[in-house]
Amino acid sequence: VCNLRSIEVAIKNTALSARKAIAEQNLHAIESFVRLFSFLIGAWAETRLSKLLSEKNGIAVDDRNIVLFQPTQLERWHKSVEIAFRRKYVVPAAPLSNTILPHAAYARYTSLVDILNSDLRSIIELRNKLAHGQWVFPLNNEGNDVETEKYNNLRQENLLALQFKKGLLSNLAFIIHDLIVSLPTFERDFDLHYKQIIATKINLQKRSYEKYSGIMIAKRQRGIEKRRYGL
Repeated sequence: VCNLRSIEVAIKNTALSARKAIAEQNLHAIESFVRLFSFLIGAWAETRLSKLLSEKNGIAVDDRNIVLFQPTQLERWHKSVEIAFRRKYVVPAAPLSNTILPHAAYARYTSLVDILNSDLRSIIELRNKLAHGQWVFPLNNEGNDVETEKYNNLRQENLLALQFKKGLLSNLAFIIHDLIVSLPTFERDFDLHYKQIIATKINLQKRSYEKYSGIMIAKRQRGIEKRRYGL
């Protein structure tokens, strides 16, 4: 919990510094803060999952070990969701499908899997590259070539999109927490959290970074002019 809180403080302060750099149109600083913000979200995701796996009255020790045995953070998130559904709906071994799970439960399961794969994969995977200092050119495992997809993802990231992705991850964590700790709460609050996820996904697709940055630049210019004329 303390680790998570400390990372959240770092995320908040990095966002403040990034917004200041955007307002000042300091391109090198913007790039650095975006990389740092992306790394911190990845670290937050890893720590948030650790907290989920350690919840009192949550996942069993044997199940936790199965999750931790997965080789990547993304696979650990997937396995956590899978195990939680298996335990809550008593499906010990059969593949999770629309014939095994209740219809609503299966729809919710596939929705969570889709969010992990489509929206959060890049954040979770880039965290490891950034942690190894690959802030401009993410390299393959052999270190002898650039991973083009991750390179393009990194170049296209911006503060606005990253803040939305942090919101997606937070709501996803709330859903999985409820699923692991309290099935009644999961069933009661799923739609609320999912509506927030959908709203955030829409913002992620439609909100303009150019407009976002333009507002901050214009606000700074107005402040400079007011000070210049003693207003």
